Amino acid sequence: MNKINKETITTKLVIIGSGPASLTAAIYSSRANLEPLLFEGRSSEDLLPGGQLITTTDVDNFPGFPEGVNGYELVDRMKQQAIKYGTTIYEETILSVDLSNKPYHLESNNHHIISDSIIIGTGANANKLTFEGSDTYWTKGISACAVCDGACPIFRKKSLVVVGGGDSAMEEAIFLTKFASKVYIVHRRDTLRASKIMQTKAKNNPKIEFIYNHTINKAFGDGKLLKGLEIKSVIDNTITILDCNGLFYGIGHTPNTTLFTNVIDCDDKGYIKTLDNSTQTNIDGVYACGDVQDSIWRQAITAAGTGCMAALEVEKYLEN
Repeated sequence: MNKINKETITTKLVIIGSGPASLTAAIYSSRANLEPLLFEGRSSEDLLPGGQLITTTDVDNFPGFPEGVNGYELVDRMKQQAIKYGTTIYEETILSVDLSNKPYHLESNNHHIISDSIIIGTGANANKLTFEGSDTYWTKGISACAVCDGACPIFRKKSLVVVGGGDSAMEEAIFLTKFASKVYIVHRRDTLRASKIMQTKAKNNPKIEFIYNHTINKAFGDGKLLKGLEIKSVIDNTITILDCNGLFYGIGHTPNTTLFTNVIDCDDKGYIKTLDNSTQTNIDGVYACGDVQDSIWRQAITAAGTGCMAALEVEKYLEN
């Protein structure tokens, strides 16, 4: 659809994203009568409205849910709350942004949007591996977040595997030792990229065993839950079977910032830079919240917190 054929919408605030950060920003800004428009994006193979949280079956650490809550349900509740207070949600992807002049101009699949301010909450995708069974057992024993999923009953007192060689992998493995009977760290090289202090912590943990020069070759189970892995030597291609009930990717995340390349300041990993104690980007009236600007914590509750911050900052910005 050409720009000339698109419907033009003028608004005070556009929110880009659909996870806890964006939806919290929508709840706060709509209660402030800003009537935000939220563009949650269209479903694709790698990116679903709702962000990474909807791939988490049991969320046990979000305040207010002592019995736990399904990730999809939690996101849907946030979405309904945002709609209740006046957020308009579009199942469309923002395709381009023009931040060269105020008001700002954005293009979605079906709309040309003119907005006084923008909140970016596009999140980050966990880096995954592809091998036989990787799709079958995703969320059925394979995860990309030990903090999110490690305490689930299916992983307690079981043997687990973390793949990776950096700080993320070491942190995941150390955390999992709180619940697992044993944790294997599988790395494709014979040396680790992790900092010396993180290597030492992991190597000194009696529950952790390192397996170097191996890659994940196959995941197997009963179709409902992961039961084990085939790992393959990069030296002689021999196959080893690991009996385990969980595989955690510790190979980092990629922030969804392609839309803002060379427009908004990002760090060397692609995360949007914000001012200290703020969600303000280098562009006046443009804010970023959640995993798109947080490379450290990456939790639903911290994302929601920065979504709150962004909405409050936008409210003050528009008042001025």
